[in-house]
Amino acid sequence: MTTHLTDVEIAQAHHLEPITDIADRAGIPAEALIPYGNTKAKVDITKLDHSKPKGKLVLVTGVSPTPAGEGKSTTLIGLTDALSLLGHKAIVALREPSQGPVMGIKGGAAGGGYSQIVPMEDINLHFTGDFHAIAAATNTLAAIIDNHIHQGNQLGIDPRRVTWQRCLDVNDRALRNVVTGLGGPAHGVPAETGFTITAASEIMAILGLATDLEDLKKRLGDITVGYTYDQKPVTARELNAEGALTALMRDALNPNLVQTLGGTPAFVHGGPFANIAHGCNTLLATQTAMEFGDIVLTEAGFGADLGGEKFMDIKARFGDLDVAGAVVVATIRSQKYNGGQAREDLTTENLDALRKGIVNLERHVENLRKFGLRPVVALNSFFTDTDAEREFMRTWAEDFGVALAEADVWGKGGEGAKELAQTLIDNLQDGAAHQLYDPAEGVEKSIETVAKEIYRATHIEYGPKAKKDLQYIKDNGWNEFPVVISKTQYSFSDNPSALGAPEDHTLHVRELLPRTGAGFIVVLTGDVMTMPGLPTKPAANNIDVDTNGTISGLF
Repeated sequence: MTTHLTDVEIAQAHHLEPITDIADRAGIPAEALIPYGNTKAKVDITKLDHSKPKGKLVLVTGVSPTPAGEGKSTTLIGLTDALSLLGHKAIVALREPSQGPVMGIKGGAAGGGYSQIVPMEDINLHFTGDFHAIAAATNTLAAIIDNHIHQGNQLGIDPRRVTWQRCLDVNDRALRNVVTGLGGPAHGVPAETGFTITAASEIMAILGLATDLEDLKKRLGDITVGYTYDQKPVTARELNAEGALTALMRDALNPNLVQTLGGTPAFVHGGPFANIAHGCNTLLATQTAMEFGDIVLTEAGFGADLGGEKFMDIKARFGDLDVAGAVVVATIRSQKYNGGQAREDLTTENLDALRKGIVNLERHVENLRKFGLRPVVALNSFFTDTDAEREFMRTWAEDFGVALAEADVWGKGGEGAKELAQTLIDNLQDGAAHQLYDPAEGVEKSIETVAKEIYRATHIEYGPKAKKDLQYIKDNGWNEFPVVISKTQYSFSDNPSALGAPEDHTLHVRELLPRTGAGFIVVLTGDVMTMPGLPTKPAANNIDVDTNGTISGLF
């Protein structure tokens, strides 16, 4: 199917089925459905039978991302539709897009071409308000902290050691470091602080891992907001804030139900980034999908070194998930880019660059095998791929001992991924997946294991702040938390320009952030930021709305 339509034009031309029909197809009872209009809904988890047998769970991840784009979400959606076409009861579970990428440069996470989740405009913008609820809760807690200090500070919170930051779901570098409380005594106590993008906030992580309303409330209360003058941690519970935060987050806890262009049920819920957060959709959405689907496909952000590792070591651990399979999405042009071919030349055949760059794909496959998985390579096809390059990939896969199937989902939707779907079915397994490390061995050991086994680093260098943070973590009993390593997505190292499969490098740890509500330690490495900035030409410049309310320029 050849088309010159944009993604949003394809989505707008599609006739969406009523969400009640999609829910019925999935087997979701009517009393559990909370419609948000005719084409999207939330699912009330308290109205579901959680004793049902669980379907098989498949992780879809990718190679190290390149400026050319790999189409991971697009491939995942098309693959799910292909499974439905083959007669399987398939459901997809994805993250919600953040306005950071939507208004920035990367684009949303709703797929593309004829492999999308819809309503595309709603999903990429405000959707059901989950991100707004997270921002409201995050900023409410910040206001409660500042007010407590202003009103006498009975807990003895040191304003210089308040670690809680406000959040905003926009790339805004100007808010990374700010001073609040200026203007005199009536306006609060001056303090240095900053903003985190909503996708990297702790409450986003808590939403991603909470199992029910009671668990959500407990996790919100467990948040460490800062330290007293004698350096004792202070929690949101000590500020009596957890009730109000839970009220703001109550509706956001329920997973969102939408559909693919192929009519397959899709849960879209939660949206943590994988380069600066744990990078998976919510545990609740995945578990709910597994109650209704025989095969559930879910994704983890960026490459398998980031989202894939965190999916296994954080989400699968917390949810006790049995992962039956994995798919690594790759393109010929991404491997040529890793082999040194310039971006503007990627449409030109270059077997030498492909041969050099294939080490990136090999590394991701090897890493997934360390979790006991048997990954399948999904080769996302482009019309510029040559016969010689495609033959090289087939020969490589046979020699490397990994199953590979081509897919053309952008132009053909599910029809373009039937071979991939069957290849996946043939490689599913039960009970073999496991985590990479044991958190009980301590934060330093966990970092070392990920750095050496996944990134192939030989040294870990802790900066002065990181060394102090590590001691705080040990002193406060947090040393057995698992770790979420925040690292550039473009390389296995913390140097974004080190392409391919670098090894024998040093991982530079500059700061460790205890996320006691989420239950893990965020490890900041290299120059990674928790508040990104907009590019020279942001995607927001191309978005418009006509007099009929029709949105254009949204990819």
